Amino acid sequence: MHELSIAYSLVKLAVETAEQNHLKKVEALRLKLGVFSGVVKEALEFSFDIATEGTIIEGARLIIDEIPLKIYCPQCEKEYVLKKPVPVKCPKCSIGTDQILEGKEIELYELVGG
Repeated sequence: MHELSIAYSLVKLAVETAEQNHLKKVEALRLKLGVFSGVVKEALEFSFDIATEGTIIEGARLIIDEIPLKIYCPQCEKEYVLKKPVPVKCPKCSIGTDQILEGKEIELYELVGG
């Protein structure tokens, strides 16, 4: 379960950021999580609670904004947001593409202090 190591990395980054900004308590972390990131949202949420124990992040909520898969089709020369991440192909012309614009990210982008 690699979500636990990701959770520990998120907590480490959040603790360092909180300390640099003189936050005594963090109430929430906001995370962008792409549907094509390879991370299971529920496993990350479970792991987050374990990883926060004994830190200033303990008790904080993990707010996950799921980012859909956005691709570029070289055939149509257009960007598309896919309803399902698999298969990775253009919804108009059905050509497969490896040009993924969004949907693979794991990004901590906000700490909400208390």
